Amino acid sequence: MQTTRGTSLTEEVLAAPRRPRRSGVLVTTAVLVLAADVISKVLVVDKLANRPPVRLLDGLLTLDYTRNPGAAFSIGTGATLIFGIVAIAVIAVILRTSRRLFSRPWAVVLGLLLGGATGNLIDRLVRSPGVLRGYVVDWIQLPHFAVFNLADSAITVGGALAVLLALTGHQMDGSVIRPNRGAHAAPIRWGHRKQADPPAQSPDESTS
Repeated sequence: MQTTRGTSLTEEVLAAPRRPRRSGVLVTTAVLVLAADVISKVLVVDKLANRPPVRLLDGLLTLDYTRNPGAAFSIGTGATLIFGIVAIAVIAVILRTSRRLFSRPWAVVLGLLLGGATGNLIDRLVRSPGVLRGYVVDWIQLPHFAVFNLADSAITVGGALAVLLALTGHQMDGSVIRPNRGAHAAPIRWGHRKQADPPAQSPDESTS
């Protein structure tokens, strides 16, 4: 049984009033992530190449310049070309999604993913041994963990936040869908005042 088209009685839809698209938030987040990743890699290659790892904070953080042919955290080192193609596809999907993006939290999440994917894709395009086969620069190492970079961190954080937003019912159009506690409660929408039910008619009025 449904009260409105596509909305069940066991859900309440908290639809925000019409909002502007959040593509600007997405682009700003992506640019900040990309700038931080590219600048850090340039500095690492310049300062740490051909040098032993630099231990900081009593070994809690180590700066270790490495070249990674695989995905984030050195996963899939034998599939460099595939990861490059996947990164291009992910970037294309995010850019297409931005045209119908009205949620600020989702804009930040997609910006993190876009900036991180672009940062590592640049390495695969411009670094040796060749286009779409270039090795990614990694340089951050934590105890008992793979070496990674800022782009990897942005992708990981963005992925975790995306799961959190999905679990809490946040939609890319700015609405929020949450389970309804009442079994017979009607959908609720932000920005719309609930109208009172009409008064019940007496038997005499209904037969007149």
